[in-house]
Amino acid sequence: MKLRFDPIFSKELSADPIDGNQRRQVSDASFSWVTPRVPSKPKLVHASKEVAQLLGLREEDLESEEFLAVFSGGRLAEGSKPYAMAYGGHQFGTWAGQLGDGRAINLGEVVANKKHWALQLKGSGETPYSRNADGFAVLRSSIREHLCSEAMFALGVPTTRSLSLMLTGDEVLRDVLYNGNSAMEPGAVVCRVSESFVRFGNFQLLAARNSVEELEKLTKHVIHHFYPDCQREKFEDAVVAFFEAVCQRTIDLIVEWQRVGFVHGVMNTDNMSILGQTIDYGPYGWVDDYDQNWTPNTTDRSQKRYRFGNQAYIANWNLLQLANALYPLVKEAQPFEDALKSFRPKHHSAYLNMMRAKLGLKNEKDEDEDLILRLEHCFSLSACDMSIFFRELCSLNWSETAVLPQVKMAFYDWEEIQGEVEEEWSTWFADYRNRCSEEEAENHVRQEGMKKINPKYVLRNYMAQMAIEAAEKGDFSLIHELYTLLLAPYDEQVSMEKWYAKRPDWAKNKVGASMLSCSS
Repeated sequence: MKLRFDPIFSKELSADPIDGNQRRQVSDASFSWVTPRVPSKPKLVHASKEVAQLLGLREEDLESEEFLAVFSGGRLAEGSKPYAMAYGGHQFGTWAGQLGDGRAINLGEVVANKKHWALQLKGSGETPYSRNADGFAVLRSSIREHLCSEAMFALGVPTTRSLSLMLTGDEVLRDVLYNGNSAMEPGAVVCRVSESFVRFGNFQLLAARNSVEELEKLTKHVIHHFYPDCQREKFEDAVVAFFEAVCQRTIDLIVEWQRVGFVHGVMNTDNMSILGQTIDYGPYGWVDDYDQNWTPNTTDRSQKRYRFGNQAYIANWNLLQLANALYPLVKEAQPFEDALKSFRPKHHSAYLNMMRAKLGLKNEKDEDEDLILRLEHCFSLSACDMSIFFRELCSLNWSETAVLPQVKMAFYDWEEIQGEVEEEWSTWFADYRNRCSEEEAENHVRQEGMKKINPKYVLRNYMAQMAIEAAEKGDFSLIHELYTLLLAPYDEQVSMEKWYAKRPDWAKNKVGASMLSCSS
């Protein structure tokens, strides 16, 4: 197994002068040197061949003892010098001060296929940023992260990736619902992969501590390696261009989440990737019955700050915090204010275009916004599965007199669809039919295009929970099955049809299959 390490983050930015994993406050530094904890009995549960190829690894490497040792944290690969990043952040809208990689250890960056990839072990022990935690992760949350990272990539949503999922052989104490019922659970480690794991919070912590020199170094590092088109003769202009680019990538990310019905669940600023990727898969979820107010996070149950319909607003708010952090480098507020003011109209336009695409509409019409708003209203009238509804829409037979029954499968209680509810749905379908007739493409061609945008399969929470419960009994077959399924979410996959189904009744209020906590 060959990995060519070429550190850029740890080479270009300042290190904490104190070595070691002991918890502490870290000043005027972007990272601390640390050492992963050696697991007692590591075991490979699953590895992604696709991610391995990105890193220049062969399929046979995944079966090697060296792969098991390196990606469980048991041994350092040649050229690897692990570190944990320092960052801060707003958690649920409140400044939390120093946070950092509390349970993630970066092995460094490797070069493969003419590209740098950062490797990070999640769950490999405490770091200076662990606060009161142990730095470990448990199997259930690790399964969810490993599967979802690759599922999101296959869906076409910007995301960090996952190379491997391993058991450590060690037990970890966790309180799933924060209700005083702690229990021992199997520990696990995931190897996350991305071009960079820098977050909004990296900039925030340095700005909060007035570490302007290090803040400038970090900003130049990110612009040089990940936003080269933002280079300008004046550094201040480059910072503004960089911020504008981050705004656009964040808009693109949120619209992709909305397209597939994904809810992140913990959009704290320390969980916002500077690359506009989905990062930190904690209590996430997919909308089952379409509900703008749904959140998968039990901690957010009352406030609903991170609910499905609020994600664009929170992204805008988080970008404001990033702008505040970058301000010391420009010392002029107007450019940031202009970029932030443009967020809402840009997002709105992108959202409408995305919804047009889901409906198979390419030509922009003034009435489209009303059609989309009325569809969202219809969703609120009765529990309707978002993913199934849009997928069934891809196969409507307009020659049939009754159209609404063709999407019957998407409704949780078909008996509710009567009276005024049925009338509103029928009116919407009649208007949608007229709008489709205005499109230039033939109906079957248009619908085939819709199938490339509206996934048939997504990682619903109950599916992940089934895999978790089987894995905790030593059966990893569902992990492999779901991984294979989710590699091709837009394909029919007739042999996998059982997964094209609404959330079952048993999963509606089951812990792990509906809402989740931040516990891992």
